[in-house]
Amino acid sequence: MAYLIDFVLHIDDHLVNIVNTFGGSTYLILFAIIFVETGAVILPFLPGDSLLFAAAALAANPAYGLNIWLFVAIFLVAAIGGDSLNFYLGGRVGAALSNHSWFGKLINKDKLAQSEHFFQKHGPLAIFLGRFMPIIRTFVPFTAAGSQFPYRRFLKYNVSAALTWVFICCGGGYFFGNIPFVKEHFSAVVLGIIVISLIPAIVGWLRGRRPSHPAPGRIPEDN
Repeated sequence: MAYLIDFVLHIDDHLVNIVNTFGGSTYLILFAIIFVETGAVILPFLPGDSLLFAAAALAANPAYGLNIWLFVAIFLVAAIGGDSLNFYLGGRVGAALSNHSWFGKLINKDKLAQSEHFFQKHGPLAIFLGRFMPIIRTFVPFTAAGSQFPYRRFLKYNVSAALTWVFICCGGGYFFGNIPFVKEHFSAVVLGIIVISLIPAIVGWLRGRRPSHPAPGRIPEDN
């Protein structure tokens, strides 16, 4: 876990090492990370937004010889395909998987319950909004499938969310990732991206903990 935190906070340095070590295979490695982050219900903590931002920033630097449009393509396929796999798992083996004696321990039940509440509250729009919320985006497809949501409708929201997410994150990294101030404070920028993306989940959690007070009854009039 300590290595994962270091990888996320210093993701620019780690990506440089990956590019220098694996060259063209970097595309496949980053594809796998995003696909697993969205497709595997047990690994919601893998980097998402920050990885796209950092990869696009490297692509904007000619020294690394990376193609931004290839990154956009593989991230789109990974996001859409990962969510589709997640949806399939939720529809086919959702309840059995989460209640399995061994496998169920790997699924964060609290986050799963939170995503169920999020989906019930926002309906189909949760599929789109969830894409921009770390951890929640890993459980929303799983929850949608368990709620018997039609895959065709799910795919429509899934594709539109993936397109928006990839273009925002990659566009931000490509155009702003190599600004001197951003490069010098890249860890702080990544942490800021994570915090901003978590704000909707935190707000929803706080609202859920707020006690609901019944409306005051009408005071009877004196006769």
